[in-house]
Amino acid sequence: MNMTDSSENIPDGSEPTPSGETGGGPSRRAAWRWAAALALIAAVACFSLGSIADPVQSRAALVAGACLVLWLTEAVPLFVTTLLLWVGTALILGPLDPAKFSLTQVLSWPAKPVMALFLGGLALSVAGSKHGIDSHITAWIVRISGRRRSMLLLSVMGGTAVLSMWMSNIAAAAMMVGAVQPLLAKAGDAGRFRSALLLGVAFGADFGGMATPIGSGPNLIAISAAAPQLRVTFLHWMLFAVPLTAIMLAMSYAFLATIYRVSGNVDMDSVAPAPLTRRGWGVVVVFCVGVVAWMLEPVHGLPSAAVSLIIAAVLFGSSLLDARDLARLDWPTLFVVAGGLTLGELFETSGLAKAMATSVQWSAAHPTVVLLGFVFACAMLSAVASNTAMAAILIEVGKGINPSPSFAILIAMAASMGVPFVISTPPNAMACGRGGLRAGELLWPGMALMVVGCLIIALTGPWALRFLGVP
Repeated sequence: MNMTDSSENIPDGSEPTPSGETGGGPSRRAAWRWAAALALIAAVACFSLGSIADPVQSRAALVAGACLVLWLTEAVPLFVTTLLLWVGTALILGPLDPAKFSLTQVLSWPAKPVMALFLGGLALSVAGSKHGIDSHITAWIVRISGRRRSMLLLSVMGGTAVLSMWMSNIAAAAMMVGAVQPLLAKAGDAGRFRSALLLGVAFGADFGGMATPIGSGPNLIAISAAAPQLRVTFLHWMLFAVPLTAIMLAMSYAFLATIYRVSGNVDMDSVAPAPLTRRGWGVVVVFCVGVVAWMLEPVHGLPSAAVSLIIAAVLFGSSLLDARDLARLDWPTLFVVAGGLTLGELFETSGLAKAMATSVQWSAAHPTVVLLGFVFACAMLSAVASNTAMAAILIEVGKGINPSPSFAILIAMAASMGVPFVISTPPNAMACGRGGLRAGELLWPGMALMVVGCLIIALTGPWALRFLGVP
């Protein structure tokens, strides 16, 4: 899922280390990142402390800017930046207003229902992997495609997207790349079909996370931002996001099938799905019941977050997961989502978001132009940094211009469009690192899909959400 920045699917920007690298390469890269980070933080400090008169907003800009630099440069792991954000906010702003910025208050900011919602999705992801459900699904997807290359590409893209709806997009991409590796060796045609297949895995994982609230970090940020005005249910989200995901996948497939002239058959052995154990079927039952409960939230009234906590309790209480599996939960991604929520609250509580929103005469511009600008900004920034962090910042600033829930949701959707670079998402890095895809092969289709996706979101999104009752 952009799980994760997701954006906003997991921390964006993960990139495999080139296998041929030796010596002090990683150390030199780390030194350059630290040098760049320190220089940028110094510039942020000069600007925020010297140009912003309000002391609270000035210090808030310093803390937020420094954390943004760390998220952009990845001088430290992304989840470490969340820890620094909590401590920095309390230490630097706490003395000015202890009631608003004490450590107790700051730590309460990310304590929102969306965190529980995400935890249930992570528990299901670990349970599916532990009991072989993920590999069973992957093998079945490859099997049903037959020998036709066009159907294989379509089923691989669709299967990767479906997996990314409910589990980490890293895991979904890793499983699918592993499943198609034997086929890649037989692709032939100078690697044309190989490239199409790897791009299909990357785009399927990237866009699949949009479809569910638990699919990507930015989705959770948007739901939290909309909560004061509208309770966005699981069904609400999927009614809008699943068609958008289907459109992006259809465009990706048509683009790849045309550009790479995907046709003919591929020589492959039949893939037999591994049989599931009784415990595996138990996880399937929990998953199906959980999905139904999520979808029927408007009927039974039980919040999706509560359903997620019940799912986690059942998985651990029935021994389908045990204490050792706690370590396998994607805690770094959970911390990044918490950091995004904290950053949004910092902008809101300090008044920085309102000040930024009122610093420009947005009323002079057409609302569609404003939305288009925010959507493109979120997509482009998410392409080079944590999509969760970028969505958190832009959603909070955007609330000062357009406080409607639909505005926040559309910005979150745009975070999943930042896909043109190797470093944009972990699935992209995996397709290039493990699959051997070249960065240039990813760049142009990724740019085209990003531009078209942003236009679709900005031009049709408000109407679609209004039709579904989201103001």
